[in-house]
Amino acid sequence: MTPQTDEGPLVDDIAARIRTRIMNGELPIGKPLRQAALAAEFGVSRTPVREALRQLQSGGLIEVQPNRGAVVRVPTPWEVRQAYEVRAELEGLAARRAASRIAERQLTALREHNAVLREAAERAAGEEAAAGSPATTAANDCFHTVVCEAADNPWLSRMIDRINESFPRNVSSLALAGDERHRQLNIRQHELIVEALTARDADRAQEAMRDHVISSGELLTAWYERRSQTVFNG
Repeated sequence: MTPQTDEGPLVDDIAARIRTRIMNGELPIGKPLRQAALAAEFGVSRTPVREALRQLQSGGLIEVQPNRGAVVRVPTPWEVRQAYEVRAELEGLAARRAASRIAERQLTALREHNAVLREAAERAAGEEAAAGSPATTAANDCFHTVVCEAADNPWLSRMIDRINESFPRNVSSLALAGDERHRQLNIRQHELIVEALTARDADRAQEAMRDHVISSGELLTAWYERRSQTVFNG
């Protein structure tokens, strides 16, 4: 009799690799996930791939549709709006805590990350590729990460991370890429956050961050709403 093997670690590894590709936008929303193709790519049988897809389905990143199989899921607009309402309160609290704790090197890092966004916006001149590049996605993420690190509360950071992991990380940049006004607003809102943190003004930092996240959530909600009408309907 062939001894049974525990495929748990293999399934977790495959799920993590697929999740990473979804989160960085390599597998866009609406993309079919074929078990046979994934199994061949990862050099495994279909069984661990099937279990990995089930794991991702339970986490809300993919869904199984009739006649299409597993596809990268498009979040509903209300899901995005509700998630960002919670994120706004959490990141607002992070900014409030950071106001009395942030170091000069972290303030410098915030300015540098926002400078990347400003330079990308200037280069874009209406070209979506420049404004929605991996560099701008990373700069925007790093800006918020620095604030969370300065807040010095691991519980708070984990809760924010959990919300962020519910949506592909490149989508915010894609939404901004087609909207010059919101690109400039995003940069200005970051500046207001940095100004409040530099002044050690906890109330202003909290309000600026909260307003920024709510604004970002509304933009993302509208983007997903438009996208959901085209991904599956042509």
